Amino acid sequence: MTADMDEKNASVAVRDPDGFAAIGSYAVLGDGRGVALVAADGSVDWWAAPRLDSTPPFAALLDPVRGGSLTLRPTDENATCERRYLPHTNLTESIWSTSSGRVRVTDSLNSGTAGALPWSELARRVEGLEGEVELELLVRPGDGLRAWEPWVQDDARGPILHAGTLTMGLRHSSQIRPRVSHDRVEAVFRVAKGERRVIGVVAADADPLFMCKIDAIDNRIDVSADSWREWSSRVRWAGAGREQVVRSALALKTLMIAETGAVAAAVTTSLPESIGGPKNWDYRFSWIRDAALTIDAMAALGLEEEVHAAVAWLLHAIRANGPDVHVMYTLSGHEPDGVRTPDLPGYRHSLPVQIGNSAAGQTQLGIYGDLFGTVADWVFGGHVLDIRSARELADLADRCADVWRHDDAGIWELHTDRPYTSSKMNCWRALDAAARLAAAGHLAGPGDRWRQEAAVIKAWVQTHCWSEQKQAYTFYAGSDDLDVSVLLGAQMGFDRGPRMSSTIDALSAELSAGPLLYRYTGVHSEEETFTACAFWRVHALVNVGRVEEAEGLLSELAIVAGPLGLMSEMCVPGTNEQMGNLPQALSHLSHIQCIAALRAAQAAP
Repeated sequence: MTADMDEKNASVAVRDPDGFAAIGSYAVLGDGRGVALVAADGSVDWWAAPRLDSTPPFAALLDPVRGGSLTLRPTDENATCERRYLPHTNLTESIWSTSSGRVRVTDSLNSGTAGALPWSELARRVEGLEGEVELELLVRPGDGLRAWEPWVQDDARGPILHAGTLTMGLRHSSQIRPRVSHDRVEAVFRVAKGERRVIGVVAADADPLFMCKIDAIDNRIDVSADSWREWSSRVRWAGAGREQVVRSALALKTLMIAETGAVAAAVTTSLPESIGGPKNWDYRFSWIRDAALTIDAMAALGLEEEVHAAVAWLLHAIRANGPDVHVMYTLSGHEPDGVRTPDLPGYRHSLPVQIGNSAAGQTQLGIYGDLFGTVADWVFGGHVLDIRSARELADLADRCADVWRHDDAGIWELHTDRPYTSSKMNCWRALDAAARLAAAGHLAGPGDRWRQEAAVIKAWVQTHCWSEQKQAYTFYAGSDDLDVSVLLGAQMGFDRGPRMSSTIDALSAELSAGPLLYRYTGVHSEEETFTACAFWRVHALVNVGRVEEAEGLLSELAIVAGPLGLMSEMCVPGTNEQMGNLPQALSHLSHIQCIAALRAAQAAP
């Protein structure tokens, strides 16, 4: 992660023989609602419209043959590309160089002057820089992960692409002459120095389609860039590390639904934690944990609008599906309704592909701590709970006090329920926060009970979840296995003393791969290292006062980001190849939080 994050000299041939591009090679475009993933070879391999959890009309990411894509690149097979995000935006700029000339391609999911457009709009601008370059365009709608059969209509108003209930119109500069067939649109055109060509796809889901003028689409590319730059200027971070922090904030912003405040864990589904393995999950949902931690990271950056919207959405979703809190919700604020496994090739043949997430029905006690810790920070930041939310939170605190001794699936959503240590720590966090809120008059409830129960939990963990042999907090009570998520206990204030410090050392000895960490004992045979865990270790080192070690370790973690500064869920030791869904909220928010903690420690007298 450097201040000048870009991807240089990537040739057109960036795919394996089956047509899959590296996960880390993708740029992510966002408009506060939908997302698109663009590979280094100029192919839009994933576009979810109108919303990031919508069925994608372009999904070559998981199915290169039938998934669909929009490809724009020079016809010269030896062309090279230098690509970057336009500074402080979620737009990309690609400089293509060929034997005959150079062009610049700017990619955007457009917004309007007043915010989100009433339709979705994917825009690609080509500008001639030197000589003359011939480019090819291929727009091939996919079958919606086997949900429909797409078709293309040759219409006098322009090509119309039909994908289920989604209607898309191809808009283009007049110099481009498209050829339309039943399932695709193709074109070959030239751009000389000083010339400009624009291609846009406008989309509406079960709505009439507005066929925009191409000049308006072109203008909205600049409007969108200006909007992102204005948003980035509100990120409260001065001095060293700003570029990396802003890029992580921009990545988190692509995961947020601007209209509602819902926060997704990632924008993709079924990108594998290990190639060929079965751990291929759908992360296009709002987990209590990920949403709460995203709120914490956004708060650290002074992004007040996003913080308030996400807090309000979270409390509304819990209320609408109460009385208890659930592990996750759809981005519409409902309970997920099962898992579908369509017959797809999967990313590099990693199966199954999953639509939906089976963890929705699990018991995860840690979510009480995630919720109450974030709400307490928000309230003690000077904000006010409405009466109904305060009553509901008091009921949830009582529920946590009643059930904390139960086994659960833990933060890692495992299939065997156990007394996981990090879950118990988070129950302590919930009741400690509830007691403090009650003492300050923000919650009406048995604050003394919550405080006393928190003390009982802390003593129980110290007795049952500590290994004398390893001098570490354990994975779960009665085991000597280890789990990196116990380091979150340092962040939440459960323990910042000698026991947590020695736990860091034990985890480093048993689970590290250089600066990276596997999640828990034995998992290295099933998956790669978990990116957020590496940042949790840095953060914990700061919390226990080992600041110089934290500084050194953080300097080694540049390897976890892709060439454009994005981070997925996991990283392969040795090659640093990214694995898992992209961009991953936990990776980016943990990056922000550990840097913020380190900076605060460095500034302390």
